[in-house]
Amino acid sequence: MASIPVIETEDCVGCGSCVEICPEAFVLNESIEKAQVVNPKGCPEEKVNQAIDTCPVNCIHWED
Repeated sequence: MASIPVIETEDCVGCGSCVEICPEAFVLNESIEKAQVVNPKGCPEEKVNQAIDTCPVNCIHWED
């Protein structure tokens, strides 16, 4: 089984950098002001890795 990106919602600061990099996989939930994964397979691995690297609080990771 392939790994999928996961956001630790409680750690997210809602900066939106992951959404800018990969809006197909991530969305900013306005009601809680946090990013969420909406389509785990919506982005190529390299774009998800870029989102992981860009996250200022390191709350995105791969999970099996």
